[in-house]
Amino acid sequence: MTIRVIIVDDQAMVRAGFAALLSAQADIDVVGEAPDGRQGVRVSRSTHPDVVLMDVRMPEMDGLTAAREILDPPPGVVHRPKVLMLTTFDIDDYVYEALRAGASGFLLKDAPPADLIAAVRVVASGEALLAPSVTRRLIADFVQQRPAPRKDPALRLKGLTPRETEVLELIARGLSNQEIAGHLVLAEQTVKTHIGRVLAKLDLRDRAQAVIFAYEAGLVRPGDSG
Repeated sequence: MTIRVIIVDDQAMVRAGFAALLSAQADIDVVGEAPDGRQGVRVSRSTHPDVVLMDVRMPEMDGLTAAREILDPPPGVVHRPKVLMLTTFDIDDYVYEALRAGASGFLLKDAPPADLIAAVRVVASGEALLAPSVTRRLIADFVQQRPAPRKDPALRLKGLTPRETEVLELIARGLSNQEIAGHLVLAEQTVKTHIGRVLAKLDLRDRAQAVIFAYEAGLVRPGDSG
């Protein structure tokens, strides 16, 4: 199955480079591009991509606002692609808000080409948050600079079984399904089942939101080791 991708970035060279790299893959088809968030929303609505590569800082409409419009569309718009934010370390707060808005993850703009290709495939599958070690460090920074976790997420944790809570904690620490399976001595398929139940019980879209939830609920705190 071919993964349909659009690229939203205000730098023409970035769009051209990403498009050339991704189009060379047999399983990826770049179906559109846009130079700003507003046009990105329009292109997404017309081309129905599986993944939107979304820069954060752009004119007309920034990537965060565009991601919100794509992921929370008006009535009558049913298509909701995965959104992969393109970012640098100097805009951490935007990344945090993008993840809360429902973005599936983020990728550093200077990441190696192989990482970009893998990122698109991973996000399209809905399987994992990208760059766990970087994610863990960035989210720890976000939470450290914010007020204490609200009571609501902590209360919602009570609906999970002890095993599901354990799995959520390991997700938040950046472990992959395979690593969680090894840590808990479980079959990988069993881990996938637990993750599905966690997402369903907490009404979360994907692992990215699960990580944010775990930090906000106080299940994992900044500075905790992986």
